[in-house]
Amino acid sequence: MLLRVTHETVYDYVPPVKNAQHMAHLKPLNGAHQQLLQHSLTISPQPAQQTEAVDLYGNTRAFFNLPAAHDALHVVAHSLVQTQPAEPPPASLPWEQVRERMRYQRGAAYDAATEFTFPSPYVPRHDDFVAYARPSFAADRPLLEAARDLMERIHHDFTYESQATDINTPALEALAMRKGVCQDFAHIMIACLRGMGLPARYVSGYLLTEPPPGQPRLVGSDASHAWVSVWSPARDGGGRWCDLDPTNNRSGWGTPGDEYVILALGRDFSDVSPMRGVIHGGARHTLTVAVTVQPMNEPAPPHEDVGEQPADGEPAPPPTH
Repeated sequence: MLLRVTHETVYDYVPPVKNAQHMAHLKPLNGAHQQLLQHSLTISPQPAQQTEAVDLYGNTRAFFNLPAAHDALHVVAHSLVQTQPAEPPPASLPWEQVRERMRYQRGAAYDAATEFTFPSPYVPRHDDFVAYARPSFAADRPLLEAARDLMERIHHDFTYESQATDINTPALEALAMRKGVCQDFAHIMIACLRGMGLPARYVSGYLLTEPPPGQPRLVGSDASHAWVSVWSPARDGGGRWCDLDPTNNRSGWGTPGDEYVILALGRDFSDVSPMRGVIHGGARHTLTVAVTVQPMNEPAPPHEDVGEQPADGEPAPPPTH
């Protein structure tokens, strides 16, 4: 599917910011399951310096410097992405065998997926995650069958409620409430998988949503999204990542479906925040985020203003259903 993505971020500052340094993850990945055909990043005011670099997970980071005073920051990323349908995962190894492969063994070859078995800033290790995960992991059950069962249980047991959590809500608290948004569900599922000794990573991106029948698609009405990848090693070495979306109960090799656009990969949200930075000044600020995802063959929708969000840190991905 050919998808056009617009991600707009606006900060309004009072008083003005004297100078600032920012980093953004706003360029979709280019790989086997999607091809990035076009991308542009427009920043106002014009940065004095702007560079790009690829991090250790393969994500493109944009860095820009604003040395002059400014009372607003406007960042717009436009991307054109060709996505691919999901492939149904084949049979996988029993989950216990995968766990054993991830454990340190003297003389064994290093597996890069091992990094995703450890705790990370938003995904702590806790017995409550293991207790929730354990019913899905019967003895000798194939890894992907167990992981899909865990995904389905989270989808069934948890209520999607956008006001229940925010970016700073711990995954353990969201687990106890059985409420949250896509970011919470992804962090909980990753914590469960890692608690069982399995490698799991955080995926940020976008999801094409359809407007109600007879209604036009509105600019800014879509949202960022988050889901999970679990590493499934092959018997003879190597392996592949299988993506699982507990918010929508979707899964597949490399992507849950062709409505998904992969933006960045990491241990958790802290590795893939859309924008973060350091500012001097701007004691109070308001954040506005608007995301539009639409098929390329669809005419541009009418513009609709998005509401303001009080900013209490980095912009978190707005939730999606």
